Amino acid sequence: MTNRSSRTLMALATATLITTSGIALTSGAIAQSARSVDAPPPPPPAPTATQPAKAAPDMQAVLDQLAALGGKPIETLTPAVARMQPSAADGAKQVMIKHGLSATPDATVTTRDVPYGSDANQFARIYKPASLANAKNLPVVVYYHGGGWVIATVDTYDAAPRLLAKQLGAIVVSVEYRHAPEFKFPAQHDDAAAAYRWTLQNAASWGGDPRKIAVAGESAGGNLAVATAIYARDNRLTTPLHIVSVYPIANSSMTLPSRMDSANAKPLNGAMLKWFGYYYQTNPADAQDPRLNLVKANLRGLPPTTIINAQIDPLRSDGETLAAAMRAAGDKVEQRTFPGVTHEFFGMGMVVRGAQDANTLAIARLKAAFAAKPKH
Repeated sequence: MTNRSSRTLMALATATLITTSGIALTSGAIAQSARSVDAPPPPPPAPTATQPAKAAPDMQAVLDQLAALGGKPIETLTPAVARMQPSAADGAKQVMIKHGLSATPDATVTTRDVPYGSDANQFARIYKPASLANAKNLPVVVYYHGGGWVIATVDTYDAAPRLLAKQLGAIVVSVEYRHAPEFKFPAQHDDAAAAYRWTLQNAASWGGDPRKIAVAGESAGGNLAVATAIYARDNRLTTPLHIVSVYPIANSSMTLPSRMDSANAKPLNGAMLKWFGYYYQTNPADAQDPRLNLVKANLRGLPPTTIINAQIDPLRSDGETLAAAMRAAGDKVEQRTFPGVTHEFFGMGMVVRGAQDANTLAIARLKAAFAAKPKH
């Protein structure tokens, strides 16, 4: 599809919006975006005057540093340009530097990149504590990064998998996957599942125990963690011992409380959710697919799950309603919304107290899961 035809289709789209976890689609739209990274953005949603809750001082310091980096609003950009903008992780690094802390990745955890597919973006970054280089039977965490399935990479989301590897004495497999709009739904879910299956097959060769496996992820990756556990259950693979899902995309409703109260939040707002969906989805039917709209998926028989949310985040209600749906399905779920923090806070434990608390929770739950007798 040419850029000209893409613009024509956008001009024909109606203003009524349907969302997947606030990721919007045009109701009756002829098409979503072209598969080009230069496809122009969708029309912005109607503005709202609602202001989000006040961030805690340490969280606000990160937001201030992010603003000082001069990034442009993601929802106004093409994917190619959006991928070049500073991230919340960059803001956190600036705060670390101001506090005299090193922003260099912790060298006590080593990494190497290994392909699991033929596409250049189908690879995993394998984290392992240097002190355990020759260890065997280590627990394994398969981690999926965020970015709305359009932007960000394993580089952007380095902090959490590195911390998990160090604190758990584990191998963490951080999965890179194909991005939209070049590859639309369900390419990322297919890649997430393929990487999980590949990890089960190869973990022992890295010193891991494939029976001691968990999944984790943030934002879009929080969705992938749950969706992959469902895939493992349905395909009779070794199921994860635990799921850690951090501010996941999980609910297609437009009227969730956090869609309203955090519509103008930073670093993620309602307009950005619409933008991600415009590039990620192929057609309106995608909005109700249970891999996206997890609250309507078959959630029975899933592993114990920890869901972590931020108060100041349009995806807060996704996690809260997913927890309710999982409990209704008979799953063991712990959900916690941390006050005074925003989307992307989880990787900021060096400078944001709420992130430290969330990290402590996730690590404790994963340690307990790995301490249990492995499945055969």
